[in-house]
Amino acid sequence: MNTRKCGSFYEQKAANFLAAKGYIILEKNFRCKFGEIDLIALDREVLVFAEVKYRSGRTSGYPEEAVSFYKQRKISQTADYYCMKNKISERADRRFDVIAIDGGNIRHHVNAFMYCG
Repeated sequence: MNTRKCGSFYEQKAANFLAAKGYIILEKNFRCKFGEIDLIALDREVLVFAEVKYRSGRTSGYPEEAVSFYKQRKISQTADYYCMKNKISERADRRFDVIAIDGGNIRHHVNAFMYCG
């Protein structure tokens, strides 16, 4: 499986995982000039921007460790653009989650990082 197909497969797996927890998936692979957000969902009234990371083994470390400050900043800027484009108030509750997948294990880190724009 090439990198793109592999990423799409695990992003769909993460979307299914969130949907099973009652989240409403709004977007998958939202892209703009600032970057990309893997999943955008609603958890009740909270807008969730989720980064999905997959690792087949631990030689490269835990998947969640790959969400660097640089990546967090790009996600934050992309989230700002998404909200502006969709006329979502700056006061709306939002958070940034990380979904880490290694092997068959899925770990959902709720509020994994703070906004850093």
